[in-house]
Amino acid sequence: MLQIIVTETELWDEIREEFVYVKRHKLQLEHSLVSVSKWESKWCKSYFSKEEKTREEILDYIRCMTITQNVDPYVYYCLTKDNEEQIKKYIEAPMTGTTFSKEQKGGSNREIVTSEIIYYWMISLGIPFECQKWHLNRLITLIKVCNIKNQPPKKRSRREIMSQHAALNAARRKKKK
Repeated sequence: MLQIIVTETELWDEIREEFVYVKRHKLQLEHSLVSVSKWESKWCKSYFSKEEKTREEILDYIRCMTITQNVDPYVYYCLTKDNEEQIKKYIEAPMTGTTFSKEQKGGSNREIVTSEIIYYWMISLGIPFECQKWHLNRLITLIKVCNIKNQPPKKRSRREIMSQHAALNAARRKKKK
């Protein structure tokens, strides 16, 4: 969860042609599958699309991430560049110590990933629904780990097996001396 402070600000409402005073707010945000699902429900497109998001789509995703209750809608227009940078870093953070080797990453899949696809992965891998509230990157890492652990062992070539045996034998000989 990320907490950010939005400072007190004065905005001009072009529609009403009046100044709007926005009080200081403390926002609590969560980048989770729940947030993505809310956003996709409104915009009817994949959050993970390579297509660049508009300013309104970005602000709306921040609204979807907000777990603070009763937030003045004008608050989102008061976000500073620093607030937005904090949010961007939070969204991009891995939130796990797990890393993958190049072998384990796999090729690029052309499937369009949506929240429903991620829910499907969770169901098929037996991941409990409580995890939908985890930081999204942590959930995706868990899904990758489950996929890797569920794969049959990779067949090794005769050369790889012989090379490994030779290395083990050399290590044993060295240890005996």
